[in-house]
Amino acid sequence: MSTTARYDGYADWYDTEFQPERPTETWETVVRLLGEPAGTLVDVGCGTGAYSVGLAELGWDVTGVDLSADMLRRAGEKGVRTVQADATALPFADASFDAAVSVFTHTDFDDFAGTVREIARVLRPEAPFVYVGAHPCWVGPHSTYDAERGYPELHPGWYRQVARYMQAPGVWRETGVRIRVGAVHIPLGLLLQSFLDAGLRLEHIEEPDGREYAYSLAMRWRR
Repeated sequence: MSTTARYDGYADWYDTEFQPERPTETWETVVRLLGEPAGTLVDVGCGTGAYSVGLAELGWDVTGVDLSADMLRRAGEKGVRTVQADATALPFADASFDAAVSVFTHTDFDDFAGTVREIARVLRPEAPFVYVGAHPCWVGPHSTYDAERGYPELHPGWYRQVARYMQAPGVWRETGVRIRVGAVHIPLGLLLQSFLDAGLRLEHIEEPDGREYAYSLAMRWRR
């Protein structure tokens, strides 16, 4: 999951350090790609509930799912309806939701393809699935991304390796989250194929942050 049990014990720190007040660029992208609120929505890998809270305020009937009880504790304190579950085995019937979101999660899921299949399963026909995550070309074990300058320093021999890393040129940060929980890298082609293999169709894709080397990748898929 985006925030697996590896995040237990870090929820308070994570919520303070990495969940800024809305609006943010990512938040605005998620809302724009989702469109008008229209029923039930599942936030897979909801973490401490930052996006779940905002989407509920907009009118979505939101259920936040995560594996980390500690992260869900923080989400529940914000009023989010939560379910603790592995993202590859969502405890919902087929075609249960009118929409889905998942935000910055593929770098944490151990089985992202399995997660996407499950999300596709619980969506109703024609339901949207909005995904925003770290850009796999420029952010990962192969790349030290300087956020202030907006460009990466690439390191050979890492990009095509699909694995979880605790230490790598682009993962090591003494004060960051990755040195605590690690990171999963999925090359761009395999990331996109995960959605296609789940039977989803791509409606929209963008690099929303305006940098020359985009930090994030945003997509809307349709069931």
